[in-house]
Amino acid sequence: MSLTFFKTPPLHSLQSLLPFSAPPLTTLSSSRIASAKNGGSQIEAMEDKTETKPTKKIFVAGSTGKTGRKVVERLLLKGFGVRAGALDVERAKTTLPSDPNIEIVKADVTEGAEKLVEAIGDAEAVVCATGYRRSLDLFAPWKVDNFGTVNLVDACNKAGVNRFILISSILVNGAAMGQILNPAYVILNVLGLTLIAKLQAEQYIRKSGINYTIIRPGGLRDDPPSGKIVMEPEDMLYEGSISRDQVAEVAVEALLCPESAYKIVEIVSRDEAPVRSFEDLFGAIKQR
Repeated sequence: MSLTFFKTPPLHSLQSLLPFSAPPLTTLSSSRIASAKNGGSQIEAMEDKTETKPTKKIFVAGSTGKTGRKVVERLLLKGFGVRAGALDVERAKTTLPSDPNIEIVKADVTEGAEKLVEAIGDAEAVVCATGYRRSLDLFAPWKVDNFGTVNLVDACNKAGVNRFILISSILVNGAAMGQILNPAYVILNVLGLTLIAKLQAEQYIRKSGINYTIIRPGGLRDDPPSGKIVMEPEDMLYEGSISRDQVAEVAVEALLCPESAYKIVEIVSRDEAPVRSFEDLFGAIKQR
């Protein structure tokens, strides 16, 4: 579901434990910086100077969703191998890129950790981009966004995978932020307490011991990237939106930036924001 988050007034040691080495840092060309300042996206502004690309394999849960597909495309662009988890493997073959570096595997996060261990296979990190499908089942958000995420974390621990990226949402902790009347908070929780389900899954991840990065985007847009990425610590953003392409970019860059370890970040895009490297964006967020 794509929602724009509306503003309501508020009531009130870096650890480099990535399972693989990051490639050389991305640099900015002066022409692309100028382009970004004139309204170009951060994806367009960042010029890839990578000399050697990573060849590690990443498991993507929810690979056929709108955001999951963007994550898969971005991983392939960066040279990763991908194990794309999908409910319907045959359908996934028609929606995901045709690429020798992608392997589509059956994966249902609601079926428990043991089957997910098989789906993860030889992947060295997991990106969770799942989201429940609207149905008459009022428990669907909990089955997918809570229990499904917990199952994935348990599967990682069983498989010896120690890197986990979760795409969550801003306002998951809206009640504590004084945003209980924010229209987006109200709507998403009316539809099966979705944000509360996501928050409890986040809390499980933080206690699991796994090396995590939790990404909370604002309202998701299907249009091409625009503006520059703004990144804030947890429970700071309660309005704004961002392109799914930019969300995928942040998720993949989190795999490459040691500065992203054990952090929750919130992201939106804004035209007036300055251009910043991902090392700077993640580095400015303190671990809790």
